[in-house]
Amino acid sequence: MGYASLQACVADLERSHQLVRIDDEIDPYLEAAEIHRRVYQAAGPALLFTRVKGCRFPMVSNLFGTLERTRFLFRDMLDAVRHLVELKIDPANFFRDPWRYRDVPRAAWFLRPKYVSSGPILDATAAIRDLPQLVCWPRDGGPFVTLPQVYTEDVDRPGWRYSNLGMYRIQLAGNEYPLDKQIGLHYQLHRGIGVHQAKAMRKGVPFRVNIFVGGPPVMNLAAVMPLPETLPELAFAGALGGRRIRLIEQPGHLPIHADADFCIVGTVEPELQLPEGPFGDHLGYYSLAHPFPVLRVEKVLHRRGAIWPFTVVGRPPQEDTSFGAIIHAITGPIIPTVVHGVHAVNAVDASGVHPLLLAIGSERYTPFAKRERPQELLTCANAILGQGQLSLAKYLLIVAKEDDPALDIHDIARFLQHLLARIDWTNDVHFQTRTTIDTLDYTGHGLNEGSKVVLAAVGPARRELAKGLPSDLRLPSGFSEPRVCLPGVLAVKGSGEARRFCEALSPRDAINAFPLIVLVDDAEFTARTLNNFLWVTFTRSNPAADIDGIGPFTRSKHWGCEGSLVIDARIKPHHAPPLIEDADVSRRVDVLGAPGRVLHGIV
Repeated sequence: MGYASLQACVADLERSHQLVRIDDEIDPYLEAAEIHRRVYQAAGPALLFTRVKGCRFPMVSNLFGTLERTRFLFRDMLDAVRHLVELKIDPANFFRDPWRYRDVPRAAWFLRPKYVSSGPILDATAAIRDLPQLVCWPRDGGPFVTLPQVYTEDVDRPGWRYSNLGMYRIQLAGNEYPLDKQIGLHYQLHRGIGVHQAKAMRKGVPFRVNIFVGGPPVMNLAAVMPLPETLPELAFAGALGGRRIRLIEQPGHLPIHADADFCIVGTVEPELQLPEGPFGDHLGYYSLAHPFPVLRVEKVLHRRGAIWPFTVVGRPPQEDTSFGAIIHAITGPIIPTVVHGVHAVNAVDASGVHPLLLAIGSERYTPFAKRERPQELLTCANAILGQGQLSLAKYLLIVAKEDDPALDIHDIARFLQHLLARIDWTNDVHFQTRTTIDTLDYTGHGLNEGSKVVLAAVGPARRELAKGLPSDLRLPSGFSEPRVCLPGVLAVKGSGEARRFCEALSPRDAINAFPLIVLVDDAEFTARTLNNFLWVTFTRSNPAADIDGIGPFTRSKHWGCEGSLVIDARIKPHHAPPLIEDADVSRRVDVLGAPGRVLHGIV
């Protein structure tokens, strides 16, 4: 049976030596986040901060810090939920192996929430100022809730069946928010809460919101699951948690999760938006201040012994990487049933998830012909970019399974080399120029506005990929320090315009041994690791503006190039600043890792 509360989870992790208590007083302003980042990078334990400066509530973090621990938290029902997904895909699977699906009826029983008259969440009340004022990065606009579970309902179809539970960041104070009275509510495109808010506005009725914090850890995972609109997150949480989610009815208001640690009850201020942010975000840069909806706080509830869970986001990988891995384990088999012809999709974590998608599809249209040009792959690509959060991708790289049936979508280096050995830059580059991108991505031409590119490759290899620098390599003036990132991929430090770089070179030059060239601010850093290459290249470029090529041409509005493709991945003036730790706080945390101190042997 899954955990009934966060307290039960913390106790279980402590018994199994997967959680460490930090009894020194820790400042929620930058210090707690710095400790968290260090312990996460060391693949360390969950952390219980028992003495939080200026706050009576303890804090816990890094619950999902490793994939192994995340699996441990959901060990009781993970297989049952996978089996439930398999039967949803193909109910006939049951008759092929009934014994395999013996755990499904139990999981299905927990899908339906249970209404109760009372629960621990009603134990006590507080004010916003009483909550942990967590600030993770020096330029953050104020304290944020980093593991919120934001609950809303459809005003046209009230009730849990059409509810939405999402993880949309919450700013507790700062900027123009009157303390204890208003807080900021940030959500991105393609989120269920936006549909609910739009309906409430059209109907002219109050848009009510409950923000749960804590409770069984399954609620956090449910809040980030990319579920179809027909499957409420509360139902998923019940199935994976092995317990029906308990809800307390509130006449005239939304129901409250009985077993949450905290609940902020409020109503969105009609027609009011205030600046929210900045906030150090998961791409590794700040998302800047922009107008977002404002929640009028009506009350703050908490249980006795409440614990405040938090995470820290920044340049990946971070703790939310484990969410992505467990989500893929559960939902990966669904992809081929949603987009026919697609075998696998990987939203690359090291690039910040949304900037880069890898996909493996099929070319089945002309089985009797030699595969030389992508055909069905382009149909698959368009379908992928029409699916919910996948539609926020900037780069979609897709190849055919038939060309290498053993290709692993998660072996990123091999995938890139497979594509670069086959792609034809004169034919296989397909742009969408003015469209939506991730709200948190500042490489485009406006908030939520940017471009996309599909790079599709099929058929036999057409080139050998260079693994070292050619002896006759030459670079235009202003460009230097070439470094090989991968076979076929070259990083070049540049101080001039990308167009001038391309114009100074010919498709016959030796540099074209590298089909992909990336112009960067620091070539050595970019080439040092695969993750560095992925992060720099795909978080610092907007395809339509920053892709160029050697020997470019445009025919019938199709762009291509005869030589290498060039991506300008240098930081531009309109980009958001990268995240940098506070030096004084870093030195304080260094001391905590010294012999005899609380973090010694952990970081």
